[in-house]
Amino acid sequence: MRISRLTPWAAGLAAVALFAVPAAASAGQQGTAAPRTPRTAPAAAASYDAYYAPAEGKTGAALKAALHDIIKTQSKVSYDGVWNALKATDQDPANPNNVILLYSGRSQSKSTNGGGANDWNREHVWAKSHGDFGTATGPGTDLHHLRPEDVTVNSTRGNKDFDKGGSPVGEAPGSLTDADSFEPRDAVKGDVARMLLYMAVRYEGGDGFANLEMNDKVNNGTAPLFGRISLLKQWNQMDPPDAFEQRRNQVIFDVYQHNRNPFIDHPEWVNSIW
Repeated sequence: MRISRLTPWAAGLAAVALFAVPAAASAGQQGTAAPRTPRTAPAAAASYDAYYAPAEGKTGAALKAALHDIIKTQSKVSYDGVWNALKATDQDPANPNNVILLYSGRSQSKSTNGGGANDWNREHVWAKSHGDFGTATGPGTDLHHLRPEDVTVNSTRGNKDFDKGGSPVGEAPGSLTDADSFEPRDAVKGDVARMLLYMAVRYEGGDGFANLEMNDKVNNGTAPLFGRISLLKQWNQMDPPDAFEQRRNQVIFDVYQHNRNPFIDHPEWVNSIW
């Protein structure tokens, strides 16, 4: 049986047209994986069957294993190369000179990347201390969980797990934080969930890195774990993939890593695995 793209999730996704890949991305960027002809997955959200064919008919642990085997084949980006890659993947669709910051939601000049208080830097959504992979090429540079963010907000989030509640975060309207958790604004709650779940499928203890897994706790510290999975599943449903997230997935696939985040293409697989 073919994987249906007419599920309630997919019907909505297929109706959303993707933005064109920006010229800067199409031309490639110094320090990133060289562009090449896309593999089997085209831009239309209804046509990913060939890419995901090995996952057909599977559920639970078997589905997770099949997806891992599909997405582990990828080109890798250097940590320096991430700067230019994010300028393409997170480009503001209304202003090609800017990027959209993940938690802040602010549109900011691409040229203001750096370490200053009002600059943007590279946020590891799966905090690099959870598994102690640092900025090593691999999980430390995987574009599927790296996003632009205000330097101060990035510091506030730190390596906290994701949960509900806390005090408002300055420069990130709608986000909350407390001593052991961070809650992003509603518009990117699903994005955060799908990025974390991608990491838990992609990194299974091979490649010389830790086996990243989900749990239902906070305060995971340096363990290769992230929580809370029960809440992240809710966020995946309440905030389904939008055109920005779909386009981002496509640019990473076409230009940089040549692998996909399966939970952007098939959000319904989250509940099948977890």
